Formats: sequence, structure tokens, C-alpha cells
Amino acid sequence: MYAIKTEITDAGAASWVFEAQKTMYGGKHIEAGDEIFVFASENEGGAGLIALGTVVAVEPTPRRAGIERQTPRVSITVDRMAQAQRSLGRAELKLFCDWDDGRPETELNFKLYRQATNKIVGLSPETAAFLRSLFF
Repeated sequence: MYAIKTEITDAGAASWVFEAQKTMYGGKHIEAGDEIFVFASENEGGAGLIALGTVVAVEPTPRRAGIERQTPRVSITVDRMAQAQRSLGRAELKLFCDWDDGRPETELNFKLYRQATNKIVGLSPETAAFLRSLFF
């Protein structure tokens, strides 16, 4: 399972295309058919977790010539499966900062909000189960 935090221009859309997204914490392994939790970036006026979707297409972004160290990037297309039933974003997760406590909320805070950049991240099964509980 994966999560993406990025600018969302239409939170109610049935699908989204996310171009050249940075990948971190295993995010570069994303494939078509994977489920992904969509977070609307608060840095761009979003409200955190908004949807659960299915990745329908993945295309790696070519590396730029002449730059030695680059974070892998991918473009993905996501179809919405469900809308979040509960709010979850920076405000709700900022209290979870004991990086070694093993809580799903702490993993999300660390991977999505410790650095302000938008990104696709891989999630542990426990964190994916926690996020799924916010939908169904």
C-alpha cells in the first residue's frame, strides 16, 4: 500500500493524474493495481486525507542528465474508490513524534510531514490497515 501527498486541484474528482511525483520510503515500487491513500497537501491549501484510490497507470520519469543524485520520480493515474470518512492531516498527526513508538500515526507523520515535500511513500501493513479504517 502507498500514500501520496500532493496538490489536489479537484478533491471531488473521480480520477487524478499526478505528474513526476517524488518517491520516498519505498514509493518507487508503486505499480498499476496498487491501492493508494490520497492526501491533499496542506502546503497547497489541501486538508489532508481525502480518498482511497487504485493506481491504474505508472510511468517512471526519466532522470535528468548531468545530475548525479536524484530522487526517483513517477507519474501515476489514480481512480477514486472511496472518500475519507474522517479528517486526518498535519494537525491530527503532529502530536505523534516519538519516531520509535511503532504507531501508524507516527509513521504517517514521519513519512508525510517531517519533510514538507510532496511525495509518494510506501506504507507498512499496520499503517495501511489504520488508514483503511477511516473509510469503511
